[in-house]
This record gives sequence, structure tokens and C-alpha cells, in this order.
Amino acid sequence: MPPVAPSSVILRTEHLTRVADGVAIVNEVSLDVSRGELLGIVGHSGSGKSSLLRLLNRLDEPTSGTVYLDGVDYKTIPPRELRRRVGMVTQRPFLFPGDVASNVQFGPRQRGEALSMEAVVALIRQVGLDGFAGRDVANLSGGEQQRVSLARALANQPEMLLLDEPTSALDEDAKLEVEHLIRKLATATSATFMLVTHDLEQARRICDRVGVIERGRLTHMGRPEEVFRA
Repeated sequence: MPPVAPSSVILRTEHLTRVADGVAIVNEVSLDVSRGELLGIVGHSGSGKSSLLRLLNRLDEPTSGTVYLDGVDYKTIPPRELRRRVGMVTQRPFLFPGDVASNVQFGPRQRGEALSMEAVVALIRQVGLDGFAGRDVANLSGGEQQRVSLARALANQPEMLLLDEPTSALDEDAKLEVEHLIRKLATATSATFMLVTHDLEQARRICDRVGVIERGRLTHMGRPEEVFRA
């Protein structure tokens, strides 16, 4: 695949490495992420794909190498600002006690901003939960809770959203619904998405490009049909 034009790159890693207990769990990973794409990272359990994701918004610190966000070394960006601009949705939704609306309002509130109920309702509708603003999150299904997690992340207006195995805890029907939602959001919003998954078919179904991680190294990158054929 030809290199991505610099003007279209939102995030770039250069020789990104993390060593833990003498083992390189992420090893010299260099990649470009195009603005507006849905990039998948696939690999077996323990291959380093989730560890790579955690380095991208400094939930973990690299041992060497760095990340550039819009051409700026992310070590110069305050971590709180970085994590707003590069959000994350985890494998299991971590929601706060209370209703859906208060969860969606949480991020802006931490910055001293009040997200209007109109904006909350629009975000909830965007993730397919129209009418759920007042619902207690404790009474939601796993798929509904993951949709709330997506709405809460989008409330911060991220430039990029990291998705760490977001469907692995869901049943098959809910998994396909959330997959469809992720693809829809990637098309409808201005955010860029990076999805980590062990499910090759999931990556084939919804991702624009796919990278393969093996023992911490990025071994393949390209369109799904090219990578899986290889």
C-alpha cells in the first residue's frame, strides 16, 4: 500500500517500544493513521495489541520511541488534554452509578463545561439509544452499556477514538449491533477510530485497513483483503 500523504495523517508512531520485565511487549512499532479512517489492529491474546493501544494516549509510557498527534510530539501535550483528544472505550464498559445522561455529561463536566440536555439527547440518539437519557445504567444490557460508553467518549469531541476489544464481552447479536454502530459512527463523525480485536472476521467486516501484531511487532499493514490473503 502506498505511504499515507503527510497532510492526511492524524497520528504517527515512530519506533514505539514498551519493555516490561525485560520483554518488549511493544517492539519498534511505526505506523501512520489516516484522518477519518477506521484502522483495525489484530493479533492473538498476548501479542501486544492492547498494550500498543494504551501507549497511544499515555495510559502507559513508552520505553522508547514516541507518538505524534497532528504532527506534535504527544509528550508535550498535557495528559488530560491528550486523553480528551484521543479517547478510549474499553472491553468492559465502566459506567458511573446514575442515569445515562449524567454519564454522557461526565467528561465535559470535568473540564468545567456543561453539556446541554439537547446535546446529550443528540449523542444518545446517535448511538441508537433514543429515549434512554433518564435510564439507570444498572438496568441496561451489556450492549446498551457499551453504547453509552461510546456516547460518553464522543461527548469529549475526540479527534481519535481507541476501541479496545469493545465487543468481546457481548453476545453475538449485541456484538454485531455494536460493530454496525462503530462503522456507522466512523462514517458519520469527524473522528478517527482504531479498533483492537482478536476477531479477524470483525476486522474484515468493518475496518478500512488492518495491521497485524505478532510478539509486539507490527508485521503486516494494508486493506483487509490484502492482509488476510497474505
